[in-house]
Amino acid sequence: MTKVVIFGNFAMDMKNVLYIHGMGGGGDSRIPSILSDELNRRNCSSDSCSNEIKIIIRTYDFDPEIAHQQISGWIDDYRPDLIIGESLGALHALRIKGLPHILISPALNAPLYFSVMAWISILPCMTRLFDRIYRPREGDRQKLHFTSGVLKKYMPHRIAALQNSPRSGGKDFFYAFFGTDDHYRKTGVVSLRMWKKYFGKTYSIYDGTHFMEERHIRTILADKLIYILKMRE
Repeated sequence: MTKVVIFGNFAMDMKNVLYIHGMGGGGDSRIPSILSDELNRRNCSSDSCSNEIKIIIRTYDFDPEIAHQQISGWIDDYRPDLIIGESLGALHALRIKGLPHILISPALNAPLYFSVMAWISILPCMTRLFDRIYRPREGDRQKLHFTSGVLKKYMPHRIAALQNSPRSGGKDFFYAFFGTDDHYRKTGVVSLRMWKKYFGKTYSIYDGTHFMEERHIRTILADKLIYILKMRE
C-alpha cells in the first residue's frame, strides 16, 4: 500500500528525489542536506517527524561517462520522481530522460573550459597543479583528477545533455535557478543566455551566489520541488 503524506494543505504519495551534486561535491554536500532538513521540518507533526520526500545523494566519478553509468544505475535502483542537478551536476541530470528537472546554477559551459584544460594538462605537472587548485574538502566527496583523457570527454557529455533540451525536441520539464552574484556567470561557465537558448524562460533569479544560500533552499527551492511533485500526482 502506497503511503500518503501531508504537506501544507495537500497530500501526496511518498517520493524519491535524486540529487546530483556539483564538481567536488558528494554525499555530504550542503544543499541536499539543508533541503532534506526543510522537507522533514515541514512534515513534522506535534508528536513525530518523518522525511516523506526522500533526497537521495550519492558520490559519483569525475569521469563523465563513468558517472553517467552510475547515475543511470541509481535511476533504476531508486526510481526517483524528480532529479535535481547542481552546477556541473546539471549536465549529468539533463542526460536523464523522462523525469522533471530542477537545476541550481547550471554550469552548461564548463566543458568549454575543460576542453582547453585538456590540452594544457598534457604539459608536465599541469594535472598535478589542477588537482591541487581544485582539491575538494575532506569527507564523502568526489575525487578530482584532471587528466587530459577525462577532460576531453566533457564536450561529448555536454552535447548529449543538450540533446534532451526543448530546443532539440526534449519533452521533459526543466526549471533552473540562477544567483545574481554568481561569480561563474561572469566567466561564462554559468550562462543565463545559454539556458534561455536551449530551455526558454523556465528559470528564476535569486539574490545570492553560485552556492545557493540556506534561506533560498528553505523557501524557493523547497517550494518549487513540492509544487512540481504535486502537479505530477
